[in-house]
Amino acid sequence: MSKNLFDKVWDAHRVGSLPTGQDQLFIGLHLIHEVTSPQAFGMLEERGLKVLYPGRSFATCDHIVPTESRARPFADPEAEAMMAELEKNVKKHGIAFFDFASGRQGVLHVVGPELGLTQPGMTIACGDSHTATHGAVGAIAFGIGTTQVCDVLATQTLAMDRPKVRKIEVSGKLGKGVGAKDIILAIMARFGVEGGLGYAYEYTGEAIRALSMEGRMTLCNMSIEGGARSGYVSPDQTTYDYLKGRPYAPTGADWDRALVWWKSLASAPDASFDDEKSIDGSAIEPMVTWGINPGHAIGVGQRMPKIADLPPAERDVARKAYDYMQFAEGAPIAGTKINVAFVGSCTNGRISDLRDAAALAKGRKVAKGVRALVVPGSMQVDAQARAEGLDKVFAEAGFEYRNPGCSMCLAMNPDKLRGDEVSASSSNRNFIGRQGSPRGRTLLMSPAMVVAAAVAGEVVDSRSL
Repeated sequence: MSKNLFDKVWDAHRVGSLPTGQDQLFIGLHLIHEVTSPQAFGMLEERGLKVLYPGRSFATCDHIVPTESRARPFADPEAEAMMAELEKNVKKHGIAFFDFASGRQGVLHVVGPELGLTQPGMTIACGDSHTATHGAVGAIAFGIGTTQVCDVLATQTLAMDRPKVRKIEVSGKLGKGVGAKDIILAIMARFGVEGGLGYAYEYTGEAIRALSMEGRMTLCNMSIEGGARSGYVSPDQTTYDYLKGRPYAPTGADWDRALVWWKSLASAPDASFDDEKSIDGSAIEPMVTWGINPGHAIGVGQRMPKIADLPPAERDVARKAYDYMQFAEGAPIAGTKINVAFVGSCTNGRISDLRDAAALAKGRKVAKGVRALVVPGSMQVDAQARAEGLDKVFAEAGFEYRNPGCSMCLAMNPDKLRGDEVSASSSNRNFIGRQGSPRGRTLLMSPAMVVAAAVAGEVVDSRSL
């Protein structure tokens, strides 16, 4: 049997094996933001080290950036300090910085692919857990901690345990109104939030191949939510068409050479895997979370599970979830009232996401009492949305259309839930307190489902609109 893509890319970047049993892996692309980099740069200073390959690191600001006003200094002194530290360090070490003035600022996992920095066959690292997003182009990408950020800056390598590889085949055609967010939430519901521990996920099958590149990014983005170390899709014509002509993509003869390499990477039909799973894509409906982790997901037409029907190992967490969410077991998820609707994040803040959301928002109005936000994932997404008039569609419907940033995904900025508000969110995590309030309640769903909930004032099937 032949190698799968993960093993091909890992072996191509393995510098050597360490006495610990780990591999020393060369990192082709390193992405930096303002939250996890200050301490890493501080470690370099303490050790008298320099950035070894500054041309392989790229920075932007996203987590703490206010989405209403970009006036400096930021109102939050801690946010301003992080921003100033990043500005100082990238200047000192000669690292490219996509700041506001560049016109390319945005969420790292939106900016990297749209600029063509993210390419097939790469190893990619970033001090952010959702770095798996970049696997959508056929790269292997890892979220890392601050100490590892320092390691990459100083050596351009990481010491890593080699994960096993699991193939997840999503067969059949998706139904109308069902997309990548629904696929990944269905996978989380099926295999749980710890099902992928020790694995990298390869997503394949008819339903996956039919996804756009941006849909594949949504899919790979949430691999970490299932416990996987990374997630990826083998490159194909959709990948090459997406990358061609982007600012950092190869051109001319370099493109031709790159294409030969990229085409050699895809997992062959006889590729070997450590484990294989399958899901019927045609059976997936629009998904919604009901609890306190992304695995607490059900179809919009289903009822929340009864604790007695769950496996014993899941019951304590379910009890905690029902207590926190103030929901009743066995109740339908449809009809759940919401207070806030959020479209955005590294999961669903791309132009295709905004187009899907605007298509449902057009000619409709946000329900009375619902606070609704749309936050583009980057300045380039924002510019495209404005050129298409999407900002006006959202404004006329009653949504607040903001500047690019992470916004209410993790609320390390002014965009937060208040009290025990219920949020319909296109982001990636529904942990306790995730969206800024220690009592806030998050329901994860697709952008179309968020708009449908915003208009109805409650969870509804977006297909009914």
